[in-house]
Amino acid sequence: MMTNAQGLTAKTNEFALNFKDFGLPTTGPLPKVNWINPQLEFTSNVQNKIELKASVECYSALKEIKLIIGSSKDGSVIGTKTFPTKADQQKYDIHTSITLPDGSNFLSLEVTTVQGVVVSERRQIVIGKIDDNNAIALDRKDYILIFATNKYDNWDDLVNPVDDSQAIAKELKDKYGFVVDMVENPTVEMVWEKLREYNERKFAPQDQLMIFFAGHGHYDESFGEGFVVEKNSLANDVSRTTYLSHNRLRGVINNIGCSHILLAMDVCFGGTLDPVIARSRGAKENELTNNQLLLRKWGHKTRKYLTSGGKEYVSDGIVGKHSPFASKLIESLRSRGGDDGILTLTELQANLEKMNQLPRFGSFGDDEALSDFVFVSRR
Repeated sequence: MMTNAQGLTAKTNEFALNFKDFGLPTTGPLPKVNWINPQLEFTSNVQNKIELKASVECYSALKEIKLIIGSSKDGSVIGTKTFPTKADQQKYDIHTSITLPDGSNFLSLEVTTVQGVVVSERRQIVIGKIDDNNAIALDRKDYILIFATNKYDNWDDLVNPVDDSQAIAKELKDKYGFVVDMVENPTVEMVWEKLREYNERKFAPQDQLMIFFAGHGHYDESFGEGFVVEKNSLANDVSRTTYLSHNRLRGVINNIGCSHILLAMDVCFGGTLDPVIARSRGAKENELTNNQLLLRKWGHKTRKYLTSGGKEYVSDGIVGKHSPFASKLIESLRSRGGDDGILTLTELQANLEKMNQLPRFGSFGDDEALSDFVFVSRR
């Protein structure tokens, strides 16, 4: 069988081709489903009524756009709704109110072209007061990706970044079950290659990813931008092309397909990662169970950062001792978040606030207001 190939770039849960009667069809550009609300693949909501917002982009003739509502427990269909389409219309905005029963439900938007191509995107929503023990995925994982640099080709060597990172990794692995991926003394090229690897990974909806940089940092007043310095970065690089640009780091990390990301940096001028340093306190949620708290946190996309300082140099510490930032971070991790065994960024911030050089907390990219990155202790 001879076929003609075409480029395909799409994120979809399901993709179907009907070539029973006609062979492999000439599909043209594929439809694209953009979820606005709910945005994440997995969310929870205490109220039964939700507002569904989405858009469909298509540059070929459509046959049908259908919403399928069903039970995630047994896959049964609760209801369907078809949205009107026009042959020459290229963008379809969908906004409708839906009432869902208590429990775990799914919403699936299916777009069918006249050539028989079906593109669908699915969202899972946990509604109301249910057995939330079953709503926390058993196969969810927490990851930490660490870039730690002690040795430099063109900059002064440092004392503690690798030891600090190993100690932090041990606490996260032993007490919180994190999967550790550590790169010691990487070149700039190695950092980008590793980040590309994570951009191509598939993460589960409740997975969390922490990315940690330890080493030299630099700020360029002329460019008005901060940089991370790696092993092979030049000492007098006027163009800064051998450094890791904060702007590019934000974009690349924001694009990783993990819903919950914390970027932590123990480098000089780390606070310049975000043009606006945002600091906020959240209220304690005493009325919720631990699992209800986690479901609420993981129901919003997370893009948070934590840095050892702002627009300033930070201490590397002395031989045999951790840097001040790493030491306080390790101390906080050892607390396990107190009696509930959940360490939130709000609690972490409170533990770090008394440091002489004040760490910076904030958000970047597609962060949502009610999101958080949490460390769940293994007891």
